[in-house]
Amino acid sequence: MKILLFLSDAIIPILVFSIVGYGLMSKQKVYDDFIEGAKDGFQTVIQIMPTLVGLMIGVGILRASGFLDFLAKMIAPITERIGFPSELMPVTIVKMFSSSAATGLVLDIFKEYGPDSLFGMITSLMMSSTETIFYTMSVYFMSVKVNKSRWTLTGALLATLGGTIASVILANMYL
Repeated sequence: MKILLFLSDAIIPILVFSIVGYGLMSKQKVYDDFIEGAKDGFQTVIQIMPTLVGLMIGVGILRASGFLDFLAKMIAPITERIGFPSELMPVTIVKMFSSSAATGLVLDIFKEYGPDSLFGMITSLMMSSTETIFYTMSVYFMSVKVNKSRWTLTGALLATLGGTIASVILANMYL
């Protein structure tokens, strides 16, 4: 167990020193390459900033308006019938857009039901087994100028559905 703790603490410094060492042995200008990469990264951040701001504002409006809670109540008969708690629907929807906004909802669930409750377990598993689909697609596809996403959205939605179903099953098995 101590070796795993050591490795988890040392892996990033070892990786950085290995990359820098390889660059120096290859007679590369490591610092100049780093600065050039940082400039490119900064340009990418500037390009994707409007998308990020738009997503955050949209999620904030949905959350503050109470629309997510309204939606959860409206589809409660369907979700309860298939075994998915309607109280977790806002987290499921928001997670597809913003992980940080979903984390706020997760904290609300933890306060109300507790982190060791069934809802807390499902939510924790769901947060780690689903992706911020629309955020990821908009940011990364825009940064590399992908115009046709083809089956990406369908695949991502199916993967999220699979992660959500697995979260419910695993949490029910655990408790």
